[in-house]
Amino acid sequence: MLFNALLIALREIRRNLTRSFLTVVGIVIGVAAVITMVTLGRGATETVRQQIAKMGSNLLILRPGQGWGSWGAPQFFMTDVKAIEDQVPGIRALAPLIQTNAPAVYQENNRNTDIQGTTSNYFEIANWVISTGRIFTEAEVTEGAPVCVIGETIRKELFGENVDPVGEKIRLRSMSLEVVGVTAVKGQGGFGDDLDDNMITPYTTVQRRLTGRGGGRNINQVMISGKEGYPTAHIVADVSSLMRERRNVAPNEEDNFNVFDSLQLAEVISSSTKVMTSLLGAVAGVSLLVGGIGIMNIMLVSVTERTREIGIRLAIGARAREVLWQFLVEAVTLSCVGGVAGIILAYILCDVLAGVVGAPFLFDPKINLIAFVFSAAIGILFGFMPARHAASLDPIEALRHE
Repeated sequence: MLFNALLIALREIRRNLTRSFLTVVGIVIGVAAVITMVTLGRGATETVRQQIAKMGSNLLILRPGQGWGSWGAPQFFMTDVKAIEDQVPGIRALAPLIQTNAPAVYQENNRNTDIQGTTSNYFEIANWVISTGRIFTEAEVTEGAPVCVIGETIRKELFGENVDPVGEKIRLRSMSLEVVGVTAVKGQGGFGDDLDDNMITPYTTVQRRLTGRGGGRNINQVMISGKEGYPTAHIVADVSSLMRERRNVAPNEEDNFNVFDSLQLAEVISSSTKVMTSLLGAVAGVSLLVGGIGIMNIMLVSVTERTREIGIRLAIGARAREVLWQFLVEAVTLSCVGGVAGIILAYILCDVLAGVVGAPFLFDPKINLIAFVFSAAIGILFGFMPARHAASLDPIEALRHE
């Protein structure tokens, strides 16, 4: 019975192709919208995770002031860095960071450059890979050697494609730095900044040769990498307690520093992205309901058009249940065809839009299956009333219908 009902349904769909197409447009758009929103949302979440991971593994950043800006809060002493290293458990590595900028000049080329003064641990903490040359040594940090490691953006703009920068010298104001290495490409970070547009040099070199401040509170931030498996929340609490003590923060006063946890940030952003994806998916799902209403309307019209046919079937012995199944299967077939078309359209849209927004295309069979099953359920839900109406017709009245 079901097979015969399916054959009749396909015959009716083929007989009225234009009407059938217009009927399932809502289902196609709804399924495609839901799948596209969820897929792109998952891709955006993964992109955020990858970009934050570029900043470093198990990364904590100690900064002056509340929030991301220092707002005039005192910076850190190098002795603060040593105290954290000696007194806080669970730390794999840490590095002080002095940030400044200056015009970098090589022959006739020049550009304003961000300069990171730090130690050799910074390369490990921030997941930097050296593509050419080497990193500077701890001995060079101790003596404040005029050496630097540059990013790929600076290499391209100052040296071009035909010059090997290793061994060459870049002039910064009144001093020259020898390029000892070039970092591999990282691309954009979690906040849209170009991670390859920087110059890394010993912090002592910045203190003694560039800023002219050899000591005091001149550490802009401290990069901290936690040991694998050690709770970063414990490190945050211990660092905060130590800094409150060393910076003489009274018990009733707020911290004049903050400890940024990249893992927590990734989780917060991922959670926010998932919520937005769910909301957008729910909004897109409304079009599925609109498509279901369209199927119900067209099926009611179809019942009216085929009233005489229904009367003949009932008069020659067809049971009401068979008539109900005929129209119900037709409604479900329409919605399933729309579901399949919606999945195909969603695949094309996701492939195109993922490239446009720069997010990975993460195909999820689960959401595709859910969208298809939901489209079939829409056919059952909105097709039942027209099917029941057809099955309840009086054969005599149906035969009299013009």
